[in-house]
Order: sequence, then structure tokens, then C-alpha cells
Amino acid sequence: MDEKIKKGIKRLAEDAEIGVARSILRWKYKKEKGIQPSDDDLENQSRRVAGKAHEVIVERGRNIWDEVKKIYAKTGVKEDPDE
Repeated sequence: MDEKIKKGIKRLAEDAEIGVARSILRWKYKKEKGIQPSDDDLENQSRRVAGKAHEVIVERGRNIWDEVKKIYAKTGVKEDPDE
């Protein structure tokens, strides 16, 4: 895949994550406080929340993958069926 396309897809996913975080924060402020922060503050908070969520997902995904590899190794099945 072309690098430009990869970067575009990655940017699209990051923008979507930030958009979801912004929507949730806006809903939370409206429900709990009734006061909306400025658009700049909301944008900064959204980026921080999305970044942290991304870190958590990556770490948990890595942990899950490590556990799957351990289970797979215990079965004694070779990784490459051609070996």
C-alpha cells in the first residue's frame, strides 16, 4: 500500500477517535455541568482523551496478543505449517 494512502487512513482514524471523544465530552459537560468549555478547550481535551484511550487499547491489545501466543505455544502446534 502506498505510504500516502496509509498516512491518510491513519489520519482519518485519528480524526474519528478525536471526534468521538469530543462528542462524549460535550454530552458529559451538558449533562453534568450545563456549561460548555470553549471550542479550543474541548478540542484539547478531546485530543488528550483520544490519545489516552488509544494507548490503553494498544497496551491491552498487546497483552491479549501475548496471552494468545502463550496458549498457542503450549499446544505444541508449529507456527508455520510448512515446517
